[in-house]
Amino acid sequence: MDGFQRGYIVPIGGAEEKLKNPLILQKFANLCGGKDARLAIIPTASKLKGAGQHYIDIYRDIGVDQSVILPIEERADSEREDYLRELKQASGIFITGGNQVRLSTIMGGTAVAKLIRRRNAEGVHFAGTSAGAAFIPEHMIAGGRNTPTPREGGVILAPGLGLTNRIVVDQHFRQRDRLGRLLSAVAYNPFTIGIGIDENTATFIDPDGVLEVVGSGAITVVDPRELSHSSMGSKPTGKPINLINLRLHLLTKGAKYDTYTRQVFLE
Repeated sequence: MDGFQRGYIVPIGGAEEKLKNPLILQKFANLCGGKDARLAIIPTASKLKGAGQHYIDIYRDIGVDQSVILPIEERADSEREDYLRELKQASGIFITGGNQVRLSTIMGGTAVAKLIRRRNAEGVHFAGTSAGAAFIPEHMIAGGRNTPTPREGGVILAPGLGLTNRIVVDQHFRQRDRLGRLLSAVAYNPFTIGIGIDENTATFIDPDGVLEVVGSGAITVVDPRELSHSSMGSKPTGKPINLINLRLHLLTKGAKYDTYTRQVFLE
């Protein structure tokens, strides 16, 4: 939008440190205004009662006193005027973990989803952890096989929130052996860059599309720009596929990656 700089987009790999040294959540809170931040927390992905309040308490300990829970449990909730008003006042929006299919089926195409995209375009920062991270891009990994080898049918894709179309995100990455399904996702749509995020790790993507790694783990970047061959369209269901000339990076704390130029910058 004219006159606005896009807000940060922050996918978190799940299981982020919340008590002893909540570096990722603290950095997000600081981006949103620190003690003056106003956060809207959406626990839709989780069926656990108290998931939203848990993050309210964590952010209060960090120093953010103005946080509100938007308990969107049905599609009708995503049209509520009071929830839309809260999103219009927020300086940061945070979606918890759980099941990303709940996010796409309950929020997809609703007034809340449209407003989140508009607010991010206007400069409001957005973070999602685990399922909330998977939901961020236009193409969302909804499920699939946890294997190191890409396979035909090895990933289930669904429409995501659509804050960016440049990446596809997988989370709990090394802990759940998800390289195969991320490679499968990239094989289906070689325009996108695959981003696999370890637990207690996040990528802070700035308004220019440059991401920075924060946290104790690593991110795996799958760059298909020079992909010269994929057998995804010719293999029987469940069979391993060929992917030729993929570029892969493993990046840790402080490393940066430009999603437009595909360049890596180290500390």
